[in-house]
Formats: sequence, structure tokens, C-alpha cells
Amino acid sequence: MAGTFHKIYIQIVFSVRNRDKLIPKEKREILNKYITGIVENNNCKMLAVNTMPDHVHILIGLSPSVAISSLVKGIKLATADLIKKEGWLRIGFHWQSGYGAFSYSHKEILNVIKYIKEQDEHHRVKTFKEEYKEFLQKYEIEHNEKYLFDF
Repeated sequence: MAGTFHKIYIQIVFSVRNRDKLIPKEKREILNKYITGIVENNNCKMLAVNTMPDHVHILIGLSPSVAISSLVKGIKLATADLIKKEGWLRIGFHWQSGYGAFSYSHKEILNVIKYIKEQDEHHRVKTFKEEYKEFLQKYEIEHNEKYLFDF
């Protein structure tokens, strides 16, 4: 069979170090577009991105030639550098050291896109920490609370 065929959908989630609410609302769209450029420059397809004050959700069509860890590292380094160079904050900025990566089937994609786009409404009733713990439970990911977030 000629060619390589794939549909690999991954939602990437990571937070600002200590879950501090440091990302200004007026800068979120700039950050979303910047992340989109990084994803697409890595031969992946951006399906949805939403930056919240203390975390980010990114849904991509992952290229099989791209390591998720390398992509996330590149996103974090480039966006932290952008935030620092542009002087968005009067204090230092860092992302958490880890991240979550969760896979989805093709049938689930529209619901995941809607979920990501509606983050503002979602977080009126649930904190990021609660949301993240639900992801870990849903995907049956064993974890130690002590190491779940940077402090």
C-alpha cells in the first residue's frame, strides 16, 4: 500500500507555573495565534486553541513524525519568550514543567472543539485543578497528588 494515512487527535493541556492567573485577557488572542503558528510550523493541524489566564487547551491533528514532548517544549519556550520580550508582565513568566496529552477519536472532535472554545463559561463553575483531575480520572491515569502541579 502506498502512502501514509493517519488521524491522530491530541488535546494538550498545561498551566502557568503555580497556576497563577498571569495571562492578560487582552493578550489571549495574540497567544492563541502564536501557538497556532508553532503547531502548523511543526506540520501539525490546529483544530482549537484557547488560552485562559492560568492554562491553555490545544487540540491538534498530530503528524506521526512529531513527538508530542518536543512540540509542547517548543510551544512553551517560544510563548514564554514572547511574553517576556513583549513585556506583558512586570514579573517573570514560566509554564509548569509538565503537561497533559489526551487522545480522541474522530467522532469526538466536534465536542472537544466546543469544550475548548467554551472554556470561559466552563471555568465559571469549575477550577482548572478540578478540570485537570477529571481528565486524569477519565483517562484512568495514575498520579500522585503531591506531584500533580508545581508549587
